[in-house]
Amino acid sequence: MPVGTQGTVKTLSQQNLHDLGAGIILGNTYHLYLRPGMDVMGGAGGLHGFMGWDRAILTDSGGYQVHSLAALNNITEEGVLFQSHVDGSRHLFTPQSVMEIQRTIGADVMMMFDECTVFPCMHDYAREAGERTLRWAARCVEAWDESGRVSAAGHHQALFGIVQGSTYSDLRTRFADETVEMGFSGYAVGGTAVGEPKEKTWEAVETVVPRLPADAAHYLMGCGPPEDLVDGVTRGIDMFDCVMPTRNARNGSAFTRSGKMNLRNARFIADFSPIDPACACYACSNYSRAYIRHLQHVNEILGLQLVTIHNLHFYLALMGEMRSSIIAGGFTRWRDGFLSDYFG
Repeated sequence: MPVGTQGTVKTLSQQNLHDLGAGIILGNTYHLYLRPGMDVMGGAGGLHGFMGWDRAILTDSGGYQVHSLAALNNITEEGVLFQSHVDGSRHLFTPQSVMEIQRTIGADVMMMFDECTVFPCMHDYAREAGERTLRWAARCVEAWDESGRVSAAGHHQALFGIVQGSTYSDLRTRFADETVEMGFSGYAVGGTAVGEPKEKTWEAVETVVPRLPADAAHYLMGCGPPEDLVDGVTRGIDMFDCVMPTRNARNGSAFTRSGKMNLRNARFIADFSPIDPACACYACSNYSRAYIRHLQHVNEILGLQLVTIHNLHFYLALMGEMRSSIIAGGFTRWRDGFLSDYFG
C-alpha cells in the first residue's frame, strides 16, 4: 500500500496512482485528525471525496504515534493523552474515539487502536501493554458493532486486529489466539520494524501467522525493503505498507531488479539509459538517468516525482509477480530467481 499519510502520496497525483494500478493506499488517523480536522473531513463526506480517490483506503489507528511520539504521550487504561506536534494542544485518543475518527474519515479498512511498544522492551511491560491492547481491541469491536460496521457516509468498513507481544513468542502466541477470538476482518502483526533485529521480526511473524485464520488477510505493518516483502510473503503475509519507496525516491534512490541505485551519483551525469532498461514505468519509458540526476541536483519537483513513480511501479509489480507465481504454483522458483538477481 503506497503511504498517503496526510491525504496524499508525496509528489504524486491521484491520476499517477491510478496509472500505476494502486488499488489501495494508506492514510494516517493521527495526522488527518489534527489537519485538516474532522469538521472538514466530515464536510467532504470522508477522505475519498476530500482527496478525489475512488479506490480503497486503509487508515492506521494512531497506535504507531503512541510509539514514535512517546515523549508527547501519556498512556492510561482509558487511552492515550497526547500533545500535538503541530501546536502543543492536548488530545485524548481512546479506542472509541479512534473508531469514530476512522468512521468520519471513511476508511474501507480501519485498524484497531493499539499500543506499539519500543524495542528493546522488558517481558513484563510487553505483557502489560499487550493485555491493555486486548482490552482496547474489545472496545474497538464494540464501537464497530454499534456503528453497524459502516462509515459516517454509509459504506461498509472492515476492522483489522493487531497482534502485539514484542519479541516474546509466548506473548505473541497468547495475544494472537485472543485477538482471533474477537472475530476481526483481518489481522496485522504489529510491533515490528521498530529497531529489532530482522531475525526477531521473522520469529514474530512465524509465531503469529500460523495462528491466524487462513481466509483472512495477514498484514505486516511498516515492513518495506523489497527482500522483506518477498520473505514476508514466504511466511504467509498478504499486505504491506512502508514509506521506503517514496522516501527513498526523494533522496534519489531507485529500486531495480539488480538492487538499489543512487541516481545522484556522479557516474550518471551522462548516462542516457533509463533507470532500469527492463522496466516499463512512465519514468523509464521517457527519461534517462542523466536527466533525472540533473533534476534531483537542481531540486526540481519532477525529479522527485519520476523516481517515486518508478519505485512504486517496482513495488506494485513485485507484489503482482508474487501473486502470479503463487497462482501458477511456482513461487519458490520465482523467489530464488528474484533474490539472486536483486543481490547479484
